[in-house]
Amino acid sequence: MSEMRAVAIEATDSIPDCFARRVKATPDAVAYRDFDATSGIWKDFTWRSAAEVVDHIRVALAAEGLAPGDRVAIMSRNCREWVLFDQAALAQGLVVVPVYADDRPDNLAYILNDSGVRVMLVEGADQLARIAPVAQRLSGVQRIVCVKAVPQGAAARAVALADWLAAAQEPAPPAAKIDGNALATIVYTSGTTGKPKGVMLSHQNILQDVKGGLAVYEILASDTFLSFLPLSHMLERTVGGYLTMVAGATVAFARSIPQLGEDFKSVRPTIIVSVPRIFEKLHGQVTATLLSAPQLKRRLFTLAHHVGWDLFEWRQGRGPWKPSFVLWPLLKPLVADKLLERLGGRLRLCISGGAALSPQIARTFIGLGLPICQGYGLTEASPVVSVNHLDRNDPASIGMPLPGVEVSFGENDVLRVRGPNVMLGYWKNPEATAKVLDAEGWLDTGDQARLKDGFLYITGRLKEIIVLGNGEKVPPVDMELAIQLDPLVEQAIVVGEGKAFLAALVVLDPKEVARIGKPDEKALATRLAAQLKDFPGYAQVRRVAVVEEPWTVDNGMLTPTLKLRRAQILERDKAKLEEIYKGK
Repeated sequence: MSEMRAVAIEATDSIPDCFARRVKATPDAVAYRDFDATSGIWKDFTWRSAAEVVDHIRVALAAEGLAPGDRVAIMSRNCREWVLFDQAALAQGLVVVPVYADDRPDNLAYILNDSGVRVMLVEGADQLARIAPVAQRLSGVQRIVCVKAVPQGAAARAVALADWLAAAQEPAPPAAKIDGNALATIVYTSGTTGKPKGVMLSHQNILQDVKGGLAVYEILASDTFLSFLPLSHMLERTVGGYLTMVAGATVAFARSIPQLGEDFKSVRPTIIVSVPRIFEKLHGQVTATLLSAPQLKRRLFTLAHHVGWDLFEWRQGRGPWKPSFVLWPLLKPLVADKLLERLGGRLRLCISGGAALSPQIARTFIGLGLPICQGYGLTEASPVVSVNHLDRNDPASIGMPLPGVEVSFGENDVLRVRGPNVMLGYWKNPEATAKVLDAEGWLDTGDQARLKDGFLYITGRLKEIIVLGNGEKVPPVDMELAIQLDPLVEQAIVVGEGKAFLAALVVLDPKEVARIGKPDEKALATRLAAQLKDFPGYAQVRRVAVVEEPWTVDNGMLTPTLKLRRAQILERDKAKLEEIYKGK
């Protein structure tokens, strides 16, 4: 393995300072790798080439008459142009507003108007089509730059990136010194209720979060990240965008989620940043395959991840040495390595965040040798607050606070966070800022937690706790994660606020339904009970109803970060809920 080659992060630095330092330190190293559909091969892009394109984009932005502090937006799937446009805008002192590539038109219009975006980069025809229904409301947007060709009939303000750059022939303006404490980005939280709030993050907020991450993990020059979480999500942007830049690692941009399996095998990443849903999908595929596998294969799989988990616990200093460990040299090539090869065979670090990872899924994959370190964060903290270390890893926890990040506990054990990564506040919303950020800099996360032996453990979220009619309190997210371990269940929401018992609405996996048929309510309730056997007696689902239409971002039932919009789901499916509790 090659040595670390991270560039320094100083207390006054801006993100462009670190980018310039990286280009100077390793100009000919591979910065980015993306798939060229025309030739059918992955192509490399050096830091020197990246800097040249960034300078050209800076010229084009200057020609738009933008002044420092003006806002520009990026609405695209992950690609090289995303990160280069971001770097160019930041170097011009502009404020970047990321937008999800598949966001709903009404949400998009709100974000662009609220932040006052003047220029935006979009991927192509799909994004222009999403803008079209609200185009008349976007009077402040003077230019829409398309990474791909502009389709016929597009608005006059739309221009292809290649043409936009070709028209910008002036020399690049001298790089201005950007204040490290200046506003770098406004990131709109995809709140499950109400209008999204614009989180204001400075250059130093983000860089100090990067610095904390690099103090925890040794990122090497030889490392390759596979980037597939949206860059509009701060976890991917901070870790897969800026941390890789500071560390000097290579980032390969995945083609799409449906092609992710192929990309893992061809890119063979060493590090990924993921959300639990990716691991849940993989677990579901493995479980479904095992259901039709010979009994010996099923037994070997079970034995392998149990022995592997015990070995992991022993290595972490939490469990005893066991004689079964002598089987691992046999089980590893027979079972574990075959699973890891599906992910390229080189992964040495998988960071999971954005939502809670099911303990059972963590035990299974860690037992098979997949080095998953669960972390915790929120956009308002740039976003990482805590993370497990490779050598100190308790998958039931959200890890230990990053160096430089303080934690404390408020009323009802609510986790509070303070540090250089905590946001400046909410854009044009001092009232909302005052509700979560006090005068001493403590950020109220809204999550209940406890601290034990240096590890943080989430115990609930105040807004999502269900209080049954008998006063018992139930955290539904943990139950939903358990229910979704059944390969038949694609999505689930647990309900029961003020009721005598808990119920669930579920969306079934069409492939499993086609394979085994659709069970009746009684059979489905029995399956769910098997998944919830480890929960207390009052935390059991007694009635189940199947929802035919999946919950998606497009129909407004999920946030762009794939969190359930509980209020909207309960409103849309209230007829099913009324039927469940009828006469009860």
